[in-house]
Order: sequence, then C-alpha cells, then structure tokens
Amino acid sequence: MKKYLYIAFIATFVAGCSPTLEKKVTKDGTYSGLFTHGNFSDSIIVEIQKDSTDWKVFFTSLEQNAVQIPARSVEVNRDSINFVLQSDRYTYSFKNVWKDGCDELSGALQVDTLLVPFTLQRNLRGGANELTVREIEFLSADLKIHGSLWQPKTPNNEGLVFLTSSGGADRSGSRAEAIYFAKKGYTTFHYDKRGTGATEGNWQAATMGELVLDDQNAIVHFSEQTGIPLTKIGIKGSSQGATKVPAILHALPELKYGISVSCPASTLLESDLNYWKNRNRKNLGPNLEPAAELQGKVFEHISGRLSRRTLEKAVQAKKDEPWFPQVWVPNLDEVQTDEKLLFSPMPYFGKTGHPLLIIQGKADEIIPSDSHVLISAALDRAENRSYQVVLLEDTNHSMQYGGATDFPYWSKLHKDYLPSLEAWIDQL
Repeated sequence: MKKYLYIAFIATFVAGCSPTLEKKVTKDGTYSGLFTHGNFSDSIIVEIQKDSTDWKVFFTSLEQNAVQIPARSVEVNRDSINFVLQSDRYTYSFKNVWKDGCDELSGALQVDTLLVPFTLQRNLRGGANELTVREIEFLSADLKIHGSLWQPKTPNNEGLVFLTSSGGADRSGSRAEAIYFAKKGYTTFHYDKRGTGATEGNWQAATMGELVLDDQNAIVHFSEQTGIPLTKIGIKGSSQGATKVPAILHALPELKYGISVSCPASTLLESDLNYWKNRNRKNLGPNLEPAAELQGKVFEHISGRLSRRTLEKAVQAKKDEPWFPQVWVPNLDEVQTDEKLLFSPMPYFGKTGHPLLIIQGKADEIIPSDSHVLISAALDRAENRSYQVVLLEDTNHSMQYGGATDFPYWSKLHKDYLPSLEAWIDQL
C-alpha cells in the first residue's frame, strides 16, 4: 500500500576553489543547508567525493526520503559545480560555485521558469550529529534477516525500531527516518522484510503472525546488540506496519511506547477496498456501491474467505454491467491466498496501556477516514491514559504534504510530521 518517494537524479558537477595560506583546500566533502522559496523549505545535503580519476556526487533530502542518491555525468571545472536532477516530470538545473575556501557552495536551481538561489555550508568532520552504521544479521524462523543499525556519536541511550510494512518494500522506505532520529541521539534499527532486499524468505506467503514474530525477534536482537533494555526502546510502524504496533506491544510488554502512522481501524481488506472506492468514486458515480460489492468479493477470495466457485458465479452475474470493466479481477489460476488481508489491529488496541502516538493524514485515501476516532475509542475502553492523536491537514497516506506550496516541484513530508514524533517521544 505504501508508496515511497524516489527521485532519479542525473547530475553534473563542476569544481574549483582558491587556496588559502592557512589550510589545505579540498573541494570534496559534505555540504548542507536549507533550500527555501516562499512558504516552501527543505533541508538538503550534497556529498562530493573525488577518487583517483572521477568526481562522484550524492544527494540527500530526508524529508523526500531520498538518501545518498548517486549523481551521474559529473564534471569539474575551476570554481564551478553544475548539475541536473531529473524526475519523472521535471528537470532541475543547478549552477553553483565554491566560495570561502571551498567551505561554502553557492548556487541557484532552475526548474521550469523559476530560478531559486540557495547556499550550502560544508559540514565539519566529527560533528555532534556524526553517525556510524553497521550491517546486522539475525535469525527468525531459520531465515537470515538483514538490517542497518544507526548509532550517533553521542547517544542518549534510547532505542527506536522501525517495523516492516506492506508489499515488497525493503528497509530503504524507513532509512530517512532512521537517520533523522539517529541524528537526534537515538540508536535506531530497520531491516529488510522477509523476501525483500538481502533477507531470505517470501513475504507474499508469510502470515501476519510470522511477520510479527520477525519484528519481535528484530527488537530483541537489537536490544542484545546495543545493550539498550526493552524498557528504553520504542517501536514505529506505518500502514501495515502500524497495524502490528499494538500486537507487538502486547507480545513484548516491556517496550516503552509505540507509534502508529496511517493505521486503519479495520481489516487490511477493508482498507484496500476503501482505497479502491476512493480511486473510482468519480468515474463510477451512482454505480460505485454495486461495483465495490463485487470488488470486495475479489479481495475476499484472495484472503481465503470466499471460494473460487462463489466468486466466479458473482463475476458471471455482473460481467455485462456497464461498470464491470472498472472492477479488478485477477487471473484466478494465479491467485495466491493472502490471509494478511483479514488482520485487524483493533482487538490489540483494545487491550494496551502503553503510551501510543496515532498520526493520520486528513487527505489519506487508503485508510477509512474515521480510523483515528475508532482507535481512540478502543484505547479509551482499555482505559489507556497515555495516547495522543495527531491529524495533519492536506497529508496523504505516506505523510506527504499535498496542500498549497510556492514550490510544487518537490514532494516532501508534512513539515510537522517528524517534529511531532520527536516532541511526543521527548515528553515521555
């Protein structure tokens, strides 16, 4: 369900600086700063490297979930460094010069007819937010699972584990947030779901119970590797990952807290059907409900709750309806049963007293819009007095802001999303 922001970058950099008597000048390094235009701002990082023959450049924007995206066609010429970034829709042309002994990168970005100046400063090596990352491998149900453990130079002895989400997404989907919180002092861990990235297994065939067990094993292994007790570790999940949060808190009651982002107060099947209805509402008009009834039966068959024979009879009865082409019916010979569609987090929300943060975008088309209300009601019945709900305006399922902006060429997280997480964790 979850979609992740990815921009393919085509870059050309040109370099040069005037040497000073006080220090040896180098052009490579990491430059960061705030890119702003009107009401839009984004913290960006440009890493410039020089090997024996070539210049290499990497671009990072944590709020775009773009981490060390490699640039291509790198060129260097005196004090200038120019590059082009290419997305599916736009071409971004950067022209820059090194200044102040190569400690400053001054440039301008042109996209369409807009030209926006910006300035980046070289990061000092060994700074307070310097991070180390190491590859971690652990076993879960005899499968080798691989992940990344991020450690700050000055840790606060608190841990944060990012749970896996739906589909075939690997750990890259949570990399930006793992880095963000590591820079704040938290030791963080995220990993490839079974059957994705470097991890063994098959995520499609896995049950929700097996995936929850993988998450539990990851948390315990993280605690053992870092020496951080479960009582100082929180967990965070988005979408399908969010539905697992209360189940894991129930299984590992020593954990400190949970964060559920874009969590449906329903089965995953109902959430998928809600998304289908929102996508087809305009085209189907008054035919939405009868078409949705058939689409729901398709999802029920995939979940294993409806037989193939019953579905085929339903399809045959409706195949001549004008709305039928809008209904997705897969090749039934190739359907792989996925009982995860029947999983609901609601029974677990109804029996957890852990501190919980619930975040929902008000423009989320995937989960039912009243999910936060139903989750709150379940927590109230559990007499949970340690939860908070945050609603973000004009924000979609992936926490990307879709409201009015003076720079509509880059999609990024809602400006209050990460600060809301950080502030809530800090107050605990």
